[in-house]
Amino acid sequence: MTVNSTGEITKRSQSQAQVFTETIANGITLEMMAIPGGSFVMGSLNTQAGRSNDEEPQHTVNVTSFFMGKYEVTQEQWEAVMGNNPSYFKGAKLPVEQVSWNDAVQFCQKLSQKTGKNYRLPSEAEWEYACRAGTTTPFYFGETITPDLVNYNGNYPYGAASKGLDRAKTTDVGSFPPNAFGLYDMHGNVWEWCSDRYHSNYNGAPTDGTSWETGTDDSRVQRDGSWNYFAVDCRSAVRFYGSADSRWRLGGFRVAVASVSSSS
Repeated sequence: MTVNSTGEITKRSQSQAQVFTETIANGITLEMMAIPGGSFVMGSLNTQAGRSNDEEPQHTVNVTSFFMGKYEVTQEQWEAVMGNNPSYFKGAKLPVEQVSWNDAVQFCQKLSQKTGKNYRLPSEAEWEYACRAGTTTPFYFGETITPDLVNYNGNYPYGAASKGLDRAKTTDVGSFPPNAFGLYDMHGNVWEWCSDRYHSNYNGAPTDGTSWETGTDDSRVQRDGSWNYFAVDCRSAVRFYGSADSRWRLGGFRVAVASVSSSS
């Protein structure tokens, strides 16, 4: 779905994607979407409204194909693997939140033990590549977003879009239209942890799509924006960060996996 600068829908299209379904407990599954390999320009132009200096310099990244969670990890999925539910907003299909980077890594480790696959957090480059899904605009929807398309604080629109609904809470995963790769909620709902350490700019960043692990800062990257943030904070290039042990009701994650040779 594509919108113009005022948020009016100008194009609708359908596409097909490869997906595999992982059973993690009785009646609880995890859907993983195939993300084709390719190259993209990471970061934002200095002419993009609302951008930050940590989104530069723009640089070309080559990403190897992988699989990424169709949705943010839900509370029922988290509970099936971890045995608890730390979330502030309770609901089986709501994204799990109030989980730290360390918690998310532990979830991936336990999920890997359950399934025999190497589940992990996506790298920041993989995340932006998957979010953009071939687009170069501020959002994968186009020049702006609306509360009909994304869960964010609609009192603070982007560009020429009008003000709209502020739900003031998370929404069930999959409530809004996906991007061209079949991924949902890559703008808004909850911030998503990536594997990388945070750096204040892209000087020296990997160009092969791998996680940026050099440096001593223990802060880890978060992407996506959230239900409580403004539209400008939900752009494809936006970067955020938090300490690896920090937890808040605005933050969750989704998983990635490189190989699915034993998938169902």
